[in-house]
Amino acid sequence: MSEPLEAQRLDALRKVCLFDYLLHIVGLLLSAGILSVIALIINYVKKDDARGTIYESHMRWMIRTFWWTIAWFVIIAIPAALLTMVTFGLLGFLFVLPAVWFLYRMIRGLLALNDGRPMPSA
Repeated sequence: MSEPLEAQRLDALRKVCLFDYLLHIVGLLLSAGILSVIALIINYVKKDDARGTIYESHMRWMIRTFWWTIAWFVIIAIPAALLTMVTFGLLGFLFVLPAVWFLYRMIRGLLALNDGRPMPSA
């Protein structure tokens, strides 16, 4: 691939990652996760295009963050639903923890993207 085409491809991938990070963050804050689902779909669609670049690590980071957050919401929801009558309000604050973790990871990824750094594999 010629140098200008490769630079254009990398710039397009950077913009997709930036857009996805913003969709994930706004999705959690303003749309109850609906925009985050759209960002997840974009992550999966563009993941192969990003193979071999730092943007691949960002795509993986966003995908893993999304699914781990869903897992934590489910893990918290099961006992909360079973104990709703007794603990309604007492366990409600636990749902904030995965949301804060999600925001932390998305902001951390966004900052690394801005600095041109890949995300760690873990």
